[in-house]
Amino acid sequence: MSAEVMILILVVVTALGFDFTNGFHDTGNAMATSIATGALKPKVAVALSAVLNLVGAFLSVEVAATITKDVLTIQGPSGDLVPGLNPESAMIIIFAGLVGGILWNLLTWLLGLPSSSSHALFGGLIGAGIAGAATVNWAGILGKIIVPAVLSPLIAGVVAAVGTWLVYRLTRTVHAKHREAGFRWGQIGTASLVSLAHGTGDAQKTMGVIALALIAHGSLTGDQILNEGLPIWIIVTCGAAIALGTYLGGWRIIRTLGKGLVEIESPQGLAAEASSAAIILTSSSMGMALSTTHVATGSILGSGVGRPGAQVRWGIAGRMVTAWLITMPAAGVVGALCFFLAHGIGGLAGAITVFVLLLAAAALMYLRSRRQKIDHHNVNAEWDGSLAPNAASQGAAA
Repeated sequence: MSAEVMILILVVVTALGFDFTNGFHDTGNAMATSIATGALKPKVAVALSAVLNLVGAFLSVEVAATITKDVLTIQGPSGDLVPGLNPESAMIIIFAGLVGGILWNLLTWLLGLPSSSSHALFGGLIGAGIAGAATVNWAGILGKIIVPAVLSPLIAGVVAAVGTWLVYRLTRTVHAKHREAGFRWGQIGTASLVSLAHGTGDAQKTMGVIALALIAHGSLTGDQILNEGLPIWIIVTCGAAIALGTYLGGWRIIRTLGKGLVEIESPQGLAAEASSAAIILTSSSMGMALSTTHVATGSILGSGVGRPGAQVRWGIAGRMVTAWLITMPAAGVVGALCFFLAHGIGGLAGAITVFVLLLAAAALMYLRSRRQKIDHHNVNAEWDGSLAPNAASQGAAA
């Protein structure tokens, strides 16, 4: 087996690893509000979300096509790699970008910050692409990534705020107990729709990266994707990876979204989830690589604004926005450094070195998270100002 094939296999494995982190990092986008209101038990929620993420992965490939052509341009009109790239260097660029995305996902998960997995991936690819002298498609990035990133949370917030206000207005004569119970049933449907939308949008991003690696290797062409679609094995493996990650549950981020950002009642949860699902599904059909995190967070904030007397913790929202702003550049720096290291060592040895460092960093962050463990037992404990609940709030939740 040649070194190029081994690097390709390493890229595919790393891409599926990114998809796995995407799953547990973004579970909260779909299920945080349903868990917080008690509409779904935590383990039931992540299991349902995992199944629907898997189903969603088969519904569309528009976003995957966007990734292959609107972030990095590695293939010329003739089908050959652009000047200055060879199969090995092109695959190293993609590999380094994935490592940048994974490390940012893990760091923000550790901190309980719902940053964008999508933007971490794009930032890593852009940083590695610049370092490797690849052609970065700035026009595509602006139109399909940056503009939607700015507008989507604002639109989601407005839609959710209006929806929440209308819900409370229309049900003002209904007893609060009956209103909560009824809307919890509705949340099961809307949360399921967000999970389906997440699988449709986010699994495709990894599909696009794997397709990009196959194009770099020469095993696939852009024309084949347009005419024949993606190979079925890419769709199946990416869907399975994001579903498995989702099932494990990103409890740290679920806690921040469900308990730390806004004190949520079930009518708010339904309005937020319905807003998120509508926006994500619409953007996916248009091939826009939208961040589900931005949309979900904007919707949750909007639901707090729309409910009279709701408590919105703007300090936590500010931390999230800061993380959003630095996600792409931070992942880009890591992606560039990984490229320089792998390229400097050279060939398969360089790629393996970076992969080993990735595993070591992931293990360290996992061990650090166990010091302040958050899981399905304490994810709904009362928010006391810190991510990890104290013993008193855990007792209250139980």
